[in-house]
Amino acid sequence: MANIKYLIKRVFSMNYKNMFSKINHIHEITGKSRIYIFNDMRKCAVKYGAGYVDYDLYEMYNLTDEERDTYITRGRNNELVKKYNNPDFIPIFSNKAKFNEVFKDYIKRDFVYVPTSSKEEVLKFLKKHAEFMAKPINGTCGKGILKLNTHDYESLDALYDFLKEENNDYVLEELIKQSEEINQIYAGSINTLRIVTFLDKNKKAHVLSACIRIGNKGKFVDNFNNGGMVAPVDEVKGIITNKALDKEKNLYEKHPVTKTKIEGFKFKDWDKAIKLVCDAALVVPEVRYVGWDVCFSTNGPILVEGNEFPGHDLYQLPVHTPNKIGIWPKYQKILDNEKKS
Repeated sequence: MANIKYLIKRVFSMNYKNMFSKINHIHEITGKSRIYIFNDMRKCAVKYGAGYVDYDLYEMYNLTDEERDTYITRGRNNELVKKYNNPDFIPIFSNKAKFNEVFKDYIKRDFVYVPTSSKEEVLKFLKKHAEFMAKPINGTCGKGILKLNTHDYESLDALYDFLKEENNDYVLEELIKQSEEINQIYAGSINTLRIVTFLDKNKKAHVLSACIRIGNKGKFVDNFNNGGMVAPVDEVKGIITNKALDKEKNLYEKHPVTKTKIEGFKFKDWDKAIKLVCDAALVVPEVRYVGWDVCFSTNGPILVEGNEFPGHDLYQLPVHTPNKIGIWPKYQKILDNEKKS
């Protein structure tokens, strides 16, 4: 029933131009007829909650029905969010200003929200931090984030006026100093771990999956949809288990800038990172399914942000699942224990 509701909703909201573009692309690489591909997409939507983007991304056209059923799809992810995350508490995560205030003991850095702070408070922050990040409170995928330096402006007053301009709804944050071990991979951006947790009804946090996003091409953000790359991480051992992949499906055994080997990289203090997210999961227990962005700073692991909609695609890309088995069975095992307890 859940997949049927998801399908009906998607019928009225999907981008048909993009869908047929995907169908044409799959037709060209597989030789399968467009009608067959369309019907197979429809079947996957009904049975697995997979939209046409999932169908293409996970290369479901190359999977058996049994293999397809092992992937967490957009529809399945949506159902988890709907079931376990109380919408009344979602703004704590979707609004960066609120998130920073509630989780200030976990982000461990200075911040100020420009619209609700006095000019004196903002100027105090600017005097203390010559270089800083300015983040739109509702931004996603690293879009709209600015890395600013006070020395690039005529005066602090001029910078303040810029920040107060219409539509510039910024949270200013102290720059994170990334640990030297992570800088060895790439120092041009903060390279964050996405660690997904589920809080069961007994208030015990379980780690479901983990991956690392790595910056590239001189960009100061690591987001996969904004020029970065992603690699899976063993959530128990804290080791990168495969090569990194970017949005254009380029594989990287070593980072193209630093030449550091990516697969096999082991994170120091991994246990501290896991404790950090498991402790953070208890702060707002009404939101039980969260994707945490964690940075290894010079002061140890810290939170960058929390995502009430954790996403589902980064953890099971085809190149990272050579056995054609996704992570849905692992999720189900923990969720099934929730039902039994």
